[in-house]
Order: sequence, then C-alpha cells, then structure tokens
Amino acid sequence: MKDRNGEHAPEDLTGNDLEDGIEASGGSGLTRRALIAGAAAAAGTAITAGATRGLVVQEAPDPTKVAGARPVVVGSRSPHETPRKLLSGSMGGSSRTPLQDLHGIMTPADLHFERHHHGIPEIDPARYRLLIHGMVDRPTLFTLEDLKRFPQVSKLLFIECSGNGGGAYSPSPNPENTPQSIDGLLSTSEWSGVALSTLFEEVGAHADATWFLAEGSDAAVMGRSIPMEKAWDDAMIAYAQNGEAIRPEQGYPARVFLPGWEGNASVKWVRRLELSDRPSMFRDETSKYTDPLPDGTARQFSFVMDAKSVITYPTYPRRLSEPGFVEISGYAWTGRGLIERVEVSTDGGDSWHDAVLQEPVLPKCTTRFRHGWEWDGGPAHLLSRATDETGYTQPVRQQVLDARGPGTRYHSNAIRGWRVASDGSIAFAPV
Repeated sequence: MKDRNGEHAPEDLTGNDLEDGIEASGGSGLTRRALIAGAAAAAGTAITAGATRGLVVQEAPDPTKVAGARPVVVGSRSPHETPRKLLSGSMGGSSRTPLQDLHGIMTPADLHFERHHHGIPEIDPARYRLLIHGMVDRPTLFTLEDLKRFPQVSKLLFIECSGNGGGAYSPSPNPENTPQSIDGLLSTSEWSGVALSTLFEEVGAHADATWFLAEGSDAAVMGRSIPMEKAWDDAMIAYAQNGEAIRPEQGYPARVFLPGWEGNASVKWVRRLELSDRPSMFRDETSKYTDPLPDGTARQFSFVMDAKSVITYPTYPRRLSEPGFVEISGYAWTGRGLIERVEVSTDGGDSWHDAVLQEPVLPKCTTRFRHGWEWDGGPAHLLSRATDETGYTQPVRQQVLDARGPGTRYHSNAIRGWRVASDGSIAFAPV
C-alpha cells in the first residue's frame, strides 16, 4: 500500500519488504524500511513465544499514536534508569557514587558522593558571608554576590575522599565488592567559582603568609590548614557545579575546592579563611587524616591523591553470558596532573596491554580507558594500573604496606582486580 506521498505506509512492512531491502543493499545491509520490518517481526516472535509458554504478553502502547508528555520545569530520568548512591557510615555519614552505572567522565550532581562529619547545614545565600583575615592588609567580609562579581574560572575536575578504596587495602577483601562500594567516594564535575589567588590579591595577602586555615559552617566546624602555594596555583572558592548552584550536600552556597587534593581539605560551606605563617593543627588534621607509620611517626598533610584506576566493567555482580568479545572499561585519575597511560591485564598481571584513553584527557580529572578482550570462557583475572605524567605508577597492595605499614587508613591506591570464573561470574580480587 502507498501513502499519499507515494511511500510505503507502515502497515505495508511485510516479509517481502524485508527481502527487497536486503537485495537493494547488495546483501550487506538493511534499508530503514527493512529494519523496521525486522523489528516488527521480532516483536511478533516474542509475543508468539510468550504465548506458547502460557505467558500473558502486554504490548506497550505505540508512542507514535499518542501525544507525548509536556515540558516540565525540572526534568527527571526515565523510570527505567534508576542509579542510586550507596549509603554508608554511622548516621549515613557518606554516600558513594555508582561508578559502574555512569557513562563518560561527568558525574550527575545528584549522584555525586557525599561525606559529612555532622550533617548538612541549611544556609540562606542572602545571609552567607566569607571572612578572609589574618596576615592580610584588608580583612574583608564577602557576600555571595561579591564572590560572583570576580572573574569566573570553570574546570572539569575530580574530587575524592582520602578514605576512598579502603576495602581494597583489607587483607581479606569482600569478593562481593562493587566499583561503587570500593571507589565510590570519587566524582567528577565542572566546578565554577573564583580563583582563590584573586581573592587573596584583593585582600592584600602578606608575602610571609605560608598557610591558611579554611573553616566550614557545618555543626562539626570542619577546619583544615592549607599551604599558600596551593592558593596561588589552582585553588578556588566554588559556588557552581555542572552548570547550576552547588547543591547543599556539596557545600552550598560556597566551598573551597583544591584540585587533585584529598576531598576533606576542600572545606564545604566555607565561612572563614585565616592566613598565617604556620598550620593551625586543627583537630581534623591531627586526630584524623593522618597515617601512623611503622617507625612510630605519622604521615601528615598528605594532600595529593596518587594515581589510581578501577575497572567498572565487567565487575561484580555482573556475569558474562558467553565467550567472545568484551570491552573492559573503567576510570583512571591522578592528583598530579594528566593520566599518561593505563595498562590492563587479563591474566592476573603476567602480561599487560595498553588500554585506549578516551578523550578528553584532562589534568586532575577522571579519564576513561577501554580495552578489547576476547574471553575464551576460562578463568581470568582482570587488573588495571595507571601511570601519570610524573612517571608514578599505581602499586600493588604489598608495596603500599611496605611503605606505610598496616595502620594506614587513607590514600589506598593499590591495584584493583576482578576474577572471572568459567561460568562468567565475577568477584572482587585485588592484588
């Protein structure tokens, strides 16, 4: 049947049309008409097969026959897509990003990991103030609107809790760990705000000021000491994330952001910056966020996040259905700049192969890597290791233990791994 434009009407998509489409393409492809016919035939087969098993198959409404939904003031995901953060810690002190469910490098703002020490404060942006004082010529109290009047900087950057990856450091790792449960205290966003160097120039920072204290407005009054070199380099006061105002759980209305450094130092809900010639030795950098070492000393102010990578597919709880091609994929990142190389092993480290780095490869930002693998149906052990532009390569667990001892809790960047069984099941298995 022809429609009024002389084309085949949809109801005329028959088996003859499918054969015609194959002929017209020389047997090597299908026309649009033939593809639609094939889909219709497949749907009919599914309905018939369902009927033979005594199943009731309900056909979905044809979206071309009904009016669609109208625009809304705030969009939402499809009800078929339901990624969720994983809550953990006492009183829900943290939540983890579902790394295995994401595409590309950007983390949706509502799936960004959280780490709080005493809950999320509610702050009226109209009453928000940021005090910069101490070793400055002009102590100044800035409003949020004041901050927004300065030239804006905007960068794609990762942020990671220094406690991320602790499960990979355990001597008896849980085989049911997922990328989310192991490394979900990691997220990447476009962060926008004002360079801290701009603000320090505005207040007349003294040349002999070597540290500044950043203090938050939460009930924990979180505080960290930061070297001034970071302020003059790439630190910022961020007030926007992924094109919108920072969300309350990420520090609304403004936070410190220190690219490539441990997340705790990027103090959220920041209310005060005090310049000094020494660190403040705040409780959050003495009782916490230090590592006891085997010789009785402690590693302190270990700000930079070392090179790290994690495979996000295939991983637990997924199962490979049959032998054949598998694209191994995951994330790599480093606080020292660019990821230069990611290697993948499918035999537990006996041999390594360079993975493809997916563009864009940006400094202090997560990088996607991919590696094609032909699974033969036998046991396999998948590993990944990252090397950054400084030449630093991700170590195995024993190397971390040798350097820091068993008492460390932070900066666990040992190689992660996944064992694939002959039945296609997958379990977490670092080395």
